[in-house]
Amino acid sequence: MAVLPLLSDEEASAEALAVFNDIREKRGIDYVNNFWRALAHDPDELKSVWDRLQTVMAPGALDPLVKELIYIAVCATNGCAYCVHSHTASAKAKGMTPDMHAELLQVIAMASRTNALAVALGVPVDDRFEAEVAKKGE
Repeated sequence: MAVLPLLSDEEASAEALAVFNDIREKRGIDYVNNFWRALAHDPDELKSVWDRLQTVMAPGALDPLVKELIYIAVCATNGCAYCVHSHTASAKAKGMTPDMHAELLQVIAMASRTNALAVALGVPVDDRFEAEVAKKGE
């Protein structure tokens, strides 16, 4: 259950409704996800997140599928079931296969395991991995 009610088009402010309409138009869909409907209580935040998301997730040095895979990994690590489901659906729409998904889950699990071990053991960062040292070696 949401902390705040999810705002319908009729309940949303004019500013929030404008963002909802932009989401529909740019995604070519008639549906607005619950995440956006929850954010609609703060239209400025809704617009800010929507605008930034479009910039960050646009094709760039990383292709959109890779960005979705990273998003899934971060969401899984942060324990956000909503975002795991949402971005898994988006990754599938961008071409993620069942084999890719299985391998992604293995990478997430391995990173979680080795992170926990490195933290618990207090392993210091190797000098060669430090930014200034790595820069000098270029």
